[in-house]
Amino acid sequence: MQDFSQTPEISEKEINIEVQRILTAGLPGTDRKELLSSIMGIIDLTTLEGADTDRKVIDMCNKGKSIEGMGLGLPNVAAVCVYPTLVRTARKALERSNLKVAAVAGAFPAGQSPIHIKVEEVKYTVGEGADEIDMVISRGKFLEGEYNLVFDEIAAIKEACGEAHLKVILETGELQTPTLIRRASEIAIAAGADFIKTSTGKIQPAATEVAMMVMLQAIKEHHEKTGKMVGIKPAGGISETDKAINYYALTAEVLGSKWLNKDWFRIGASRLVDAVVEEAKSLK
Repeated sequence: MQDFSQTPEISEKEINIEVQRILTAGLPGTDRKELLSSIMGIIDLTTLEGADTDRKVIDMCNKGKSIEGMGLGLPNVAAVCVYPTLVRTARKALERSNLKVAAVAGAFPAGQSPIHIKVEEVKYTVGEGADEIDMVISRGKFLEGEYNLVFDEIAAIKEACGEAHLKVILETGELQTPTLIRRASEIAIAAGADFIKTSTGKIQPAATEVAMMVMLQAIKEHHEKTGKMVGIKPAGGISETDKAINYYALTAEVLGSKWLNKDWFRIGASRLVDAVVEEAKSLK
């Protein structure tokens, strides 16, 4: 197995400089309306609250699949993301739509459960109809240097997913340094992640441009070595269009246009849809 402890040291200062260079340059020649359309089409519309109900999930699904009909030139969102017990509700609400059903599973958000329980929850969730699973890594074990254990857990959950895609949440706000974010990215990718994801949205900081940049670079290097693409998903606190466009610009610069679609790029959010709709209305 790969020795994950050998991740080269990454300078946060240098990453910050590169992020600012890209964001200052922006996306020249890109139409704002086209950008809003691209952003809407990659959103995982999310509700992950203890008070979630069937009615709330149905309303969210109806919202996510109604965007195309607004006459604003926007597509529907890519997916809805819910807890395992609400997957069946979302699946039914999204019948005959083009939206995917995503679900958190595997002891979300802390990851502090035995692996056999995580695996059973993932199997249950896929059985309920989830197309995509968003799992969290065991950050405590990772921070103790148990890198092979973290790898094995991700690999076991990937197997439990069957045909469902796996997004691996690193919870970058708890990983302390860019070097550790890079190491966690490498472990997740090596273990079979279809996507790597920044955050659960349950702690601060959640998604940041620096964390995103480190993850994008890990994906790029993996693609250059193997030819295999891995997706990216920033999530947590992304409620404004300009913030979402920052992540879009970073992805465009580092990974290129092949990644700028819902197959390889998602944004997890609950309020971003409203912001995109309101701006699109103002530009109509």
